[in-house]
Amino acid sequence: MARTPIWKSITEALKAEIAKGQYVPGDKLPTEATLSSRFGVNRHTVRHALKSMSDEGIVHARRGAGVFVTQVPTDYPIGKRVRFHQNLISAGRVPAKEILSLETRLANPTERHTLHLGADDMVHVYEGLSLSDGQPVAVFRSVFPARRFPNILLHLQQTKSVTEAVRRAGVTDYTRASTRLKAKRATATQALHLRISEGAPILHTTGVNVDLDNRPIEFGETWFAGDRITLTLDAD
Repeated sequence: MARTPIWKSITEALKAEIAKGQYVPGDKLPTEATLSSRFGVNRHTVRHALKSMSDEGIVHARRGAGVFVTQVPTDYPIGKRVRFHQNLISAGRVPAKEILSLETRLANPTERHTLHLGADDMVHVYEGLSLSDGQPVAVFRSVFPARRFPNILLHLQQTKSVTEAVRRAGVTDYTRASTRLKAKRATATQALHLRISEGAPILHTTGVNVDLDNRPIEFGETWFAGDRITLTLDAD
């Protein structure tokens, strides 16, 4: 089994300390000399680790001043009502979404089972990127039954909001019926979208939203950048 490069271990250690609040936005990280001594490596290795974190937007260097933290993870409640914009606004962040693709296709077996569809039923698929303060925090996929929501892709193109799109389609409220969480490693494509290293830790969630009659309206998958989002359980 291949050994993890030392610079990656340093990166993960510093990310963990930032996630725990040991360093907050604006804080200066220890100097290269201090980090070299702490981890028992040369400055080149430390510089490589800091460059990787800078590429991900976690830290930034100020010429002649040092390296500073630019972000900490955003709390993201997972409960009966999961609303991206509301969650980020509550956390004091500015939410945004980018559309990656909108398509209509035949439902796969998992989607048919989850959305209670037939073998020949079609689904509308919305894939996109979620941002917090302009920083990508998640890649997502939302799948809707096409027969029930014939115009939802148009609504999504206009609003980028699932809540607003289903409201325009006649669903005034919906709740989360189930959520599953799993730790994974970022694929090359996910890493590109999230501006992280391939193989970096991510959190994969799958969820089913239902209307007030308990009929499934959306099957969603989200891949969160592990060091940018802290998933919390909402008792409500």
